Amino acid sequence: MHSLFQPPLSLLQKTYATSSTSSIAPTTASRSSSPSIIVGGGLAGLAAATHLSSLSVPFLLLEASDSFGGRTRTDLHDGFLLDRGFHIFLSSFPECRRLLNFSQLDLQPFYPGSLVYESDQFHRISDPFRRPFDSLPSIFNPIGSLPDKLLVGLTRLSAASLSDDSILSSDESTIYDHLKSIGFSDSIIEKFLQPFFAGIFFDPNLSTSSRLFKLVFKSLALGENALPAGGIGSIAQQLVARLPATSLRTNSPVTSISDGSVTLASGEAITTDSGIIVAVEQPQAKKLIPKVFESNVDADVENLKRPTRSTVCLYFSADQAPTAEPILILNGSGKGIVNNMFFVTNVAPSYAPKGKVLVSVSLIGAYQDRSDEDLTAEVLQELTSWFGSGVTGSWRHLRTYRIEFAQPDQTPPTNPIGRDPRVDEGLYVCGDHWSWATFDGALVSGRKAAEALVRDRGLIRR
Repeated sequence: MHSLFQPPLSLLQKTYATSSTSSIAPTTASRSSSPSIIVGGGLAGLAAATHLSSLSVPFLLLEASDSFGGRTRTDLHDGFLLDRGFHIFLSSFPECRRLLNFSQLDLQPFYPGSLVYESDQFHRISDPFRRPFDSLPSIFNPIGSLPDKLLVGLTRLSAASLSDDSILSSDESTIYDHLKSIGFSDSIIEKFLQPFFAGIFFDPNLSTSSRLFKLVFKSLALGENALPAGGIGSIAQQLVARLPATSLRTNSPVTSISDGSVTLASGEAITTDSGIIVAVEQPQAKKLIPKVFESNVDADVENLKRPTRSTVCLYFSADQAPTAEPILILNGSGKGIVNNMFFVTNVAPSYAPKGKVLVSVSLIGAYQDRSDEDLTAEVLQELTSWFGSGVTGSWRHLRTYRIEFAQPDQTPPTNPIGRDPRVDEGLYVCGDHWSWATFDGALVSGRKAAEALVRDRGLIRR
């Protein structure tokens, strides 16, 4: 990992003062003395902790696993950096830009476009604004019609012109219905847009809210798709490095929350009169605070009962790649189980030992009926039909990640900016299931939960 940047406290306070929806000038005294408790050390929990730390509000962050980051973690395996599941970091997200030091992350960009495998060939789809000359030959390829490709450019311009708040409060439908209403043909939806956005939202039916589509499309237009050189986990590690070590505990799973107290699996009980922020993933949040999710009154909470999105990510080691481009490859054939894949080391060489290639392959769904061995064999057979046995014959399987909860279901209706983090007296909730399913959504949600807590404690002026 990189040596991580730690901004001065005054800078963090200035950052949050400009990004918050309320004034956050601190008062001189706290109403209580015990530290607030944050349950969960993913991005939302770390954002909440960063905000509390910037205001010198004592807290204790309890993480169930052996390290922080939640779903944004990276493992070191045989010299390879393996992100836990397929991730792409969008550099234009505003909360990420405010909170993270991008130069420290050393972001490595993808090619602005994709290769689509269809009819036994690879067809290029390029960003016409960034790679206009590359886009000219793609006008006549079979991935959609000429009007479709013009619509991509117009949709890009339209999304880029809107504010995030206007997007997240706009009329919504499913992504599929939205694409059809714009005028996209079935051809470009099925061969390009469906596998591309299925890889982002883990939703092959494109039933996710059109608001999320517009938000991501805007981010793609205004910034780069990238990977941090040290792995996606370095995002969380950068945040952890800013926090007081005495306020952080790993291997501390919380089993219950009630009346200002949390109970750990060890039997230890920790009580606070300063507020509890629940920043765990949606399935665990349902177990810890079931009354919040069992309410039949709030239609928005009812929406959170839907099944979650799942994915399987397989990694392989190779001696060489069939292309040197840092490009995402999509399955537009409508056949097989692979949704997308890419040669990670073409994007970020630091992900593998020198002279080795790291291959990432993503499937949509849980595939609970198939063993890791069967999935590995099926993926290799499928990709051999793409690249030939001369390419895949030497690939060595490294690891398979089954991510049962990759994202919350965000089928309409959604309420990404209107959900109150305060769910009970002294109890707050944050996470991408409480906002919108992006890195930015998790970070914003954590900040808002912390803001609500310190406002209730009288630490900031209303």
